[in-house]
Amino acid sequence: MTRVRTAGARTKVAVIGSGNIATDLMIKILRVSESLEIAAMAGIDPDSDGLARARRLKVATTHEGIDGLVAMDEFEDVRIVFDATSAGAHRRHDEVLRARGRTVVDLTPAALGPYVVPPVNGDAHLDAPNVNMVTCGGQATIPIVAAVGAVTQVHYGEIVASIASRSAGPGTRANIDEFTETTSSAIEKVGGAARGKAIIVLNPAEPPLIMRDTVHCLVSHCATEAVTASVEEMVGRVQAYVPGFRLKQKVQYDRVAPDDPLHTLAPDTGDLLKVSVFLEVEGAAHYLPAYAGNLDIMTSAALRTAERLAAHRSTEAAK
Repeated sequence: MTRVRTAGARTKVAVIGSGNIATDLMIKILRVSESLEIAAMAGIDPDSDGLARARRLKVATTHEGIDGLVAMDEFEDVRIVFDATSAGAHRRHDEVLRARGRTVVDLTPAALGPYVVPPVNGDAHLDAPNVNMVTCGGQATIPIVAAVGAVTQVHYGEIVASIASRSAGPGTRANIDEFTETTSSAIEKVGGAARGKAIIVLNPAEPPLIMRDTVHCLVSHCATEAVTASVEEMVGRVQAYVPGFRLKQKVQYDRVAPDDPLHTLAPDTGDLLKVSVFLEVEGAAHYLPAYAGNLDIMTSAALRTAERLAAHRSTEAAK
């Protein structure tokens, strides 16, 4: 029997995974979302802190992974499922969930569905059965590449994401190769750069450092005032759902001399200007310390995306 949700009812969601990202996401849904309701969390470690916290918060749980989730009574009402596991595991999760008509928000680098970065293309894939949240570095930097690209063509975009080693759990470390590949691809496909490159640094400094991101864009000479204004406007849009996202210093511009090796990254483009943007991302500390801004921006972006998907589906269902 198909259940009909009443007007104004929250969309029920589930989270696969019980690690740092999954747990932070669960707590965000409980604390700050006005349109989503978490119905279940599925993990594979019965002793994980994530599942223990979920049980204390009266969220239904299973330690039998995706198979346990779809067997739960609570799953019947779930409309959107967040996958916060690994790129390898996501392929089967997606297959199982698509067969059951659920929408998937993928927080792994698997990239089976289209990339979504909320302030750049948040409304572009509202009917997709699976959307991919790129990576933490991608969520922090692709909006900036897109902001520069809104003013002038970005011939080459390079980002360096530096995160505290202590904020990189087993899943992040296992997905390092996928991180660089997925982020590089999304710099081009979403950010609009002709070429993209991504680098991640796990910083072992103690005490742990807040996430720092550097964005370099090679562009033709342009009105720098317009680029700065576009970047600052984009920072404000990201801050709407990630308050700890900020410019670390003013946008910098450097002329690239004709004999500079950087010209090999954008050949046959004439005079070049390097635009450099330095960012800092402080987490909201819903579950993890504030230095784990890499996790916070990922879960915040996923939450914003799911809320938009839920609103769209409710609107379509009401027609």
